[in-house]
Amino acid sequence: MLTDRVRELTGREAVRAVPLGRSHAWETYRAETADGGRLFIKALPEDGTAGADAFPGLFESEALGLAWLGRAFGSPAAEVQGWDARTLVLEWIDERPPTPEAAERFGHQLASMHLAGAEGFGADRDGYIGPLPLDNTRDAAWPEFYARRRLEPFLRRAADRGALTPADVRIVEKVVDQVEDLAGEPEPPARVHGDLWSGNVIWQDDGASVVDPSAHGGHREGDLAMLALFGLPHLDRVRDAYNEAAPLAAGWRGRIALHQLYPLLVHVSLFGAAYRTTTMEAARAALHG
Repeated sequence: MLTDRVRELTGREAVRAVPLGRSHAWETYRAETADGGRLFIKALPEDGTAGADAFPGLFESEALGLAWLGRAFGSPAAEVQGWDARTLVLEWIDERPPTPEAAERFGHQLASMHLAGAEGFGADRDGYIGPLPLDNTRDAAWPEFYARRRLEPFLRRAADRGALTPADVRIVEKVVDQVEDLAGEPEPPARVHGDLWSGNVIWQDDGASVVDPSAHGGHREGDLAMLALFGLPHLDRVRDAYNEAAPLAAGWRGRIALHQLYPLLVHVSLFGAAYRTTTMEAARAALHG
């Protein structure tokens, strides 16, 4: 039973687990504990429709990624309580309405996390973005990493799915070929969340917490670009506060589309041609800066 697994992973007695719904191949729950606490649980279904062998290292990657992000001073990463191959348990976070003050605090939190840095562009283990496996092999420079580990694999997935036309593929390939020229001045690897869309930001009274990372050493503009992709409340306040703490390089606005192209290719790979138009708009905008 799920409550038994929670006890084994956390040492806390879960008196009941309330289903919250399904996301991709896993189920989510809110667990109430005998000590009056609450936990958030992600688990592969008990009916065996998605075994741990279908997503090797999925929850390990997420747990270790959150822990790594959390070691940065002021990090907004959620707290991991326990995990195994089938289950991830986090401390429950009560969400608050977003406010301008919380947005400013979140901007400072995000800057602190990014500035903690990373050993290189990539990670010491492969990961996931949603249910899709992710190659985190390190590269010495970000343009090479972004082209080889992010754009090219998901361009192939999208093309194989038939969601992009041959002409679309050629346009994205131009971005891949020119990414070094489009990337701006070199920056050191930042400690990035890697999947920072608005749904992975849980607002608090004083800032925010972040969940569901695809953590790695990357380009800090990528997290900010993803926040803009699906609309974060008070985004201007977040970016202004971020810029105060860690000023962005000249021309960053012109590179937003370049950084958004990767998550859009992921969406085309997952959901098909519904995201084709937005993806191709981003590819063309990336080429023109």
